[in-house]
Amino acid sequence: MSSIRSSAGTYNCLLQPDLKLMLAEGDEVGLQQFCEVLNPIIVAEVVEGLEPADTWRLLSSTSIDRQAEIFESIEPTQQIELISAVDRKHLSQLVEAMSADDRIDLLEHMDEEQLEALLPLMAQAERDEIRRMLSYPDNSAGSIMTTEYASLPENISISDALGRLRKQAPDSETIYYVFVVDEGRHLHGVITLRELILARPNALLADVMRRDVIAANVVDDREEAARMIARFDLIALPVLDEEQRLVGIITHDDVLDVVQEEAAEDAYRQSAIQPLEHGYLSTPLLTIAWKRGIWLLVLSVMALGTATVMRLFGKAEQDENWLDWFLPLVLASGGNTGSQSATLVIRAMSMNLLSKQDRVRMAVRELATGMILGTFLGLFAWAALQIMFGRDWMQAGVVSLTIALVVTMGTVTGSLLPMFFESLGMDPAIMSNPLIASLSDIVGVVIYFSVAILLL
Repeated sequence: MSSIRSSAGTYNCLLQPDLKLMLAEGDEVGLQQFCEVLNPIIVAEVVEGLEPADTWRLLSSTSIDRQAEIFESIEPTQQIELISAVDRKHLSQLVEAMSADDRIDLLEHMDEEQLEALLPLMAQAERDEIRRMLSYPDNSAGSIMTTEYASLPENISISDALGRLRKQAPDSETIYYVFVVDEGRHLHGVITLRELILARPNALLADVMRRDVIAANVVDDREEAARMIARFDLIALPVLDEEQRLVGIITHDDVLDVVQEEAAEDAYRQSAIQPLEHGYLSTPLLTIAWKRGIWLLVLSVMALGTATVMRLFGKAEQDENWLDWFLPLVLASGGNTGSQSATLVIRAMSMNLLSKQDRVRMAVRELATGMILGTFLGLFAWAALQIMFGRDWMQAGVVSLTIALVVTMGTVTGSLLPMFFESLGMDPAIMSNPLIASLSDIVGVVIYFSVAILLL
């Protein structure tokens, strides 16, 4: 897959000088061996940074099938640069040779004009399949599946099945799972290659196949499909359309890509950054500034809210100016516990399908945890303020009570807000740690000075 990379820059530094020398000398034999001896992923890493013309000179030295293997492993941004520097006929042959899922990944990154110029050069069957694959919603199971799978009818013998499977193998992404379908491609069962080999040759496929097949629908979320593969330890997951017809499979390597992409998106969002579509160095500087700046603007507005609240309590702050000393302690306690709760809840939500009862249990547990943590930290602050700062028991009580309340509030906020966002159909990771901290700051200031006014 295009996202699979070897150790960053290792092969690039070692082999690219030799490659450039072969290109300069016009060593066609050396270029061909370079493509055919090395792993396609390594070749893809080595050509990173080369001019498109040099990359195409290298690829043209080998067969179209090998070109497709190498091209599939090149980063998407470089793929787009390359397709702009090659003639349409060569590109159409290359796209037809690519595996179905990698082909769709490439075409999704192309603009409408490039796509419409390319499709007429391809066979009608290929065009129809491409348009059907592109019609599936983004981030759906249909958008990451491949149509290159092995299938057999159920009313044949095992020996006949092995013979037919041997013919299908070159055009299938995996033959370890063989799906049993009828003439309308409705899925009836599945059998593994191991089970086929061990079965009696004269037995019927219908008698040895498994009928309880785990499958996804084309419109299911791709994360849900990935969880199904992980949960049931599958190598491939069949994908069905609305009429229960087999239209493709999702393989384990596709799932690895999904998991990596989703983990990266969650990491970005939890740091208050809009996810990057491509690598950091491949993303324009202004795009990075925008994706970071929009969230920083939101956080700045929330910080102004904190300042506004503090201004409202200005008189209490002037009368008891020592309160300012411990404001960072109060705000940090609430923000940190809220971020902890949000991280735990978002992680649990991403790993499991939580029922309504499970969510209630999580919220109750976080409330109880917040009360325990708040009580402990409050008592610690009460003692520390008297011993280290010479505050009397009432002044220390203001800070300790505030910390207890803010920590409890932080755990509840951090646990409930991600659930609320998910109920709206939004990614719960949007409730990032900086956003939780900013919300906690506003509420923390209100609680702090309100407690001070009541007790002092």
